[in-house]
Amino acid sequence: MGVQMVIELREKQGAQPVMQAIESYKLRLRAGIERTRRRLSQFEERYGVDTAYFLREMASEDLGGGDLEYVEWAGEAKLLEGLEAELSELEHARYQLP
Repeated sequence: MGVQMVIELREKQGAQPVMQAIESYKLRLRAGIERTRRRLSQFEERYGVDTAYFLREMASEDLGGGDLEYVEWAGEAKLLEGLEAELSELEHARYQLP
């Protein structure tokens, strides 16, 4: 079941900037996703494992950079998860003008 949100504007012309802002934000989310994927790829290449394996099986002692590198890699993975979830919500949003 979906959730409906109503945005009330003073004039009909105000709808265009709102829709443009949403599209612009989606572009920024996509760029953030790509940057995060590149960063995750760097970790994966350095250690020869994918991020899912890292999160499941590895500890900071397994990494050359220790705790700091572990936190960075895990943080990037969590960031990607959040960015993708947010983009998914916006991609499924529908607009309807009267």
